[in-house]
Amino acid sequence: MTDAAAVRRDLHAHPELGFTEIRTAARVDTALRSLGWTVRSGSEVFDATGLPGLPEASVLEHSAGRALAEGVPEELVARFSGGHTAVVADLHGNRPGRKVALRFDMDALPITETSADDHRPHRQGFASGHPGVMHTCGHDGHVAIGLALAAALSTRDFPGSVRLLFQPAEEGVRGAQPMVAAGACADVDVLLAIHLAFGLPSGLLAPAATELIATSKYLVRFTGREAHAAKAPEQGRNALLAAATATLNLHALPRFAGAVTRVNVGRLQAGVAANVIAGAAELAYETRADTAEVAGELARRAELVVRAAAEMHEVEVELIRTGYATAATTDPAVAAALTSAAGGLAEVYATHPLGASDDASLLMRAVQESGGVAGYAIVGSDSPGPPHSPRFDVDEEVLPVAVSWLERAVQGGQW
Repeated sequence: MTDAAAVRRDLHAHPELGFTEIRTAARVDTALRSLGWTVRSGSEVFDATGLPGLPEASVLEHSAGRALAEGVPEELVARFSGGHTAVVADLHGNRPGRKVALRFDMDALPITETSADDHRPHRQGFASGHPGVMHTCGHDGHVAIGLALAAALSTRDFPGSVRLLFQPAEEGVRGAQPMVAAGACADVDVLLAIHLAFGLPSGLLAPAATELIATSKYLVRFTGREAHAAKAPEQGRNALLAAATATLNLHALPRFAGAVTRVNVGRLQAGVAANVIAGAAELAYETRADTAEVAGELARRAELVVRAAAEMHEVEVELIRTGYATAATTDPAVAAALTSAAGGLAEVYATHPLGASDDASLLMRAVQESGGVAGYAIVGSDSPGPPHSPRFDVDEEVLPVAVSWLERAVQGGQW
């Protein structure tokens, strides 16, 4: 079996942000081909050209140069450049059965990893080598689990067929939608996603996550008119004030009775100097709700706030949805199959709240709407810090447990 801990440590030391996962995708692609899987990758999976949420060209170019410097062959760097970092692999089993797809997300976050002496990756020499970027949500562990599972299933001792979806850009919920649009879920009967940790301790497995929350992410650009702040303030059109007005009123949106909702402005940049009316401003915000219906209404009201703030200050506004995910529920048949497969591996908690969003929900919904079933499971993992924190770490002892759990479920075929 592939050494999942060693793979995880290598990926942890080389984290890559969404749509720049060139080194990660190259490693996945190479490993899967060597195991006999049929692989499609890069632009074979989807066309990233003009995709909302795609990093700026300079960022994409930098990631390609870094991958080359780190030893990725030029051919693979070219294949995965420009945001084309998805990998899809298929393998047929040795007897009839259903087509099962498993999603593994690959991207890291723009967070600086702690260098505290008690932080295991730092102490043992596999902390992030990319300044300001860190695997702090367990996606390095997810990829390691996926590759170890691919090795375990390469014997073809399972019913039906298996499709592995190695997805870019889960952070910001940007990567699943283009994969769905390009047919990654076509003819899939069962779709399963997993996540490490999220408050579930090591030694526990949850076959069905609850509270998979719908979300939309937006980038807003306000364009006003610069002017001297003292000599001619009336001639300016203040983009900064428009953005500030939008920010305050987004956070003042009313909540919904009987629903869980969240609104957050996470970034605001504006202006050039204290004595200049700001001619440009940019903010990023998100809305979340625990049902797709409330999420849609909350997003509609948020857009009204943004456009009204622009009109109030007489500035132009551009509003771009950079990513989204829907609410999702695990089907009972998937939960039952995972519960059965967990016997003897770990203690089973029937459900555990994720309390966050994941665009695997779009993959799940695509399969469910086509008559299949889907699920989202959590593998317990102790960590000294919560997800998205500089101290997050994965309990590597749970990686082979997760692999065995998924292998048993695939081999059982009881979906």
